[in-house]
Amino acid sequence: MIRSGYLSPEDRADLIALVRDGSAAHRLARRANALVLLDDGWSCEQVAAALFVDDDTVRRWHALFLEDGLEGLTRFDSGGGASRLSKMQEAALTSWISESLPPSTRQIGAYIEKECGVVYESRSGLIALLHRLGLEYRKPEAIGRKPDAEKQKAFIEAYENLLNALGPDEAVMFMDAVHPTHATRPAGCWAPAKENLAIEQTSGRQRLNVHGAIDLETGKTRMVDVETVDAVSTIRLLQAIESMYPLMAMIHVFLDNARYHHAVLVQEWLAEPGRRIKLHFIPAYCPHLNPIERLWGVMHKHLTHNKCYATYREFAEATLGFLRETVPIRWFEFRDSVTDNFRVIDPKDFRVLT
Repeated sequence: MIRSGYLSPEDRADLIALVRDGSAAHRLARRANALVLLDDGWSCEQVAAALFVDDDTVRRWHALFLEDGLEGLTRFDSGGGASRLSKMQEAALTSWISESLPPSTRQIGAYIEKECGVVYESRSGLIALLHRLGLEYRKPEAIGRKPDAEKQKAFIEAYENLLNALGPDEAVMFMDAVHPTHATRPAGCWAPAKENLAIEQTSGRQRLNVHGAIDLETGKTRMVDVETVDAVSTIRLLQAIESMYPLMAMIHVFLDNARYHHAVLVQEWLAEPGRRIKLHFIPAYCPHLNPIERLWGVMHKHLTHNKCYATYREFAEATLGFLRETVPIRWFEFRDSVTDNFRVIDPKDFRVLT
């Protein structure tokens, strides 16, 4: 709490002159205005609301003035103002956050109040402190259990070599299965502050099984709706891919190491005379090397987030329509999100949480 009447008559007069001086820099005049209002008995919160800043900023301006007077107000260091914590407290805070990985600023603020006796009343002021300490809000990246970095490098190199040597009568597709469930998926969104948002829950939990493939060059897809994803559905999809490219001499299909993709039934079909498909298996535990995985994310974003389908049939029709028709037609919108811009994920480069 900053007490009113802390300014001397001379300082108050100088600050009011700055506020009224049209030639004074706007930032300096605003700081002077804040100090005069504090002297009049306004709280930091009231001043912050009037000047559209946060209350910690107002406290910092007050501290600058008490330390160096008017000269202190003229400092606009890009690194921000003085911290309300000591260097030792900052180090302890950084260490605690690094060890415990708190999920919210509320929890961090509670720690600071308990351990340091300092209360951050505004979230923005606390976030500014965390950024200055080199901390940021992060979401862990999901990685495979045992990805092999060397196998990933070899795969990426082989894939690039294939593309560079690809003939005009060859095509490349990526293949995978997805199992979207007829269920609502609430997702965060911007909305008027006074509106309470809700989405109706669906009554069923039926699941759609889709075995599909996509050509990243054209956006063309082949999506097979099946009862079960297995060796039979794999052959059905491969047949659909061949019929999709009747003039191609070779179709390279990249896919994961699911057991049904290696099934004897599939191998026998591929060995039949006239088959034009060659399978390329992605390294184990590396879904990031299969771009169609990203297509599934795009699908959920456009179809299931904050959307409710009254019946399973409506849900299935919307999903298959999106994958079969919308994606190829609007490929120019989706292609930047579904790319073969591959990278190597090495667990050694991550702090793996347990």
